[in-house]
Amino acid sequence: MKRLFCLILVIVMLIPASIVSAAGTTAQANKSKEKPINLVFAGDILLDGYVGSQIDRFGNLYPFKKVAPILKKADMAFANLETPVSIRGKAADKTFAFRSKPDTLKGLVYAGIDGVTLANNHILDYGQQAMLDTITHLKRQKIGYTGAGRNIDEAFEPYVQNINGKKVAVLGVSRVLSGNSWIAGKNHPGAASAYTMEPMLTHIKKSSKTNDYTIVYIHWNQEFADYPEEYARTMAKKMIDAGADIIIGSHSHTLMGIEYYKNKPIYYSLGNFVFNRSTRGGDKTLLSMMVHVEIQGSKITSRITPVKILQGQPNLMDKKYNKEIIAKLNKLSYNAKIDANGNVSKK
Repeated sequence: MKRLFCLILVIVMLIPASIVSAAGTTAQANKSKEKPINLVFAGDILLDGYVGSQIDRFGNLYPFKKVAPILKKADMAFANLETPVSIRGKAADKTFAFRSKPDTLKGLVYAGIDGVTLANNHILDYGQQAMLDTITHLKRQKIGYTGAGRNIDEAFEPYVQNINGKKVAVLGVSRVLSGNSWIAGKNHPGAASAYTMEPMLTHIKKSSKTNDYTIVYIHWNQEFADYPEEYARTMAKKMIDAGADIIIGSHSHTLMGIEYYKNKPIYYSLGNFVFNRSTRGGDKTLLSMMVHVEIQGSKITSRITPVKILQGQPNLMDKKYNKEIIAKLNKLSYNAKIDANGNVSKK
């Protein structure tokens, strides 16, 4: 009788444990079955100047024809639009003032680009009206945007896309603007400024609470440089501390390295994407890459696709070129490494 009692007691004690174990296994299995989210990020897009003349010759789709198949495969494709899109406004008193024709946005639609950041040092090249026209034209083409607006709240509003039941946000900010008048204010149209940590960090925290994933796309660092400035490395870490999952950088017109902080990737610069060759920067301003990000639950992985700009058009190249770009990135990166297939990981 005593043996029977002991056997029953053991069975009773094991039942809850088995239920918990099964529930845990099921939860893990469900998590592993989550459909991955695939994102692709590209660098600076200019649709004026030499690129504009190429568009006039070959059509609005010309700049994106070689890379559109890759961009279209992603759940979200995102880039930096380094130009106002308008036929209005007066050029700012600066060396390079850009303004692209509204029809050129058809190229982005064709390429499957879902959204752009407007936080950069060219969005107000033709004044506030041209910047606001840009937003109007983007809306007409159903292209999302972030980084600029009629006031500071609009400028810091992230672009959010629901993908596989998850909310993915991209927040555009700029540490390079052509004067204080370019900074969005309470009742002042402009761009989202990263010259000060606040209110930027507050908006990142807000996004991380209301969305499942937050990517910060930031315009920063020196033109034609190979390495980020120290402020950028410090700022990137603070943005991740505030809740950013990935940092994507632009402005230098060159490729920069990659760094990990708290297992989250920081891409200091993707280089140009659709852009003119710079006389000052030379041929290295033609070197570019696309960054592919895969998110599955708490796991975030990334890889790069090397690209070269030829006649204002990003092109996929041969193995020799890819090997050279990967070697360059390995040299420029901090605690990150890129394998022969472009997969990026922490050292």
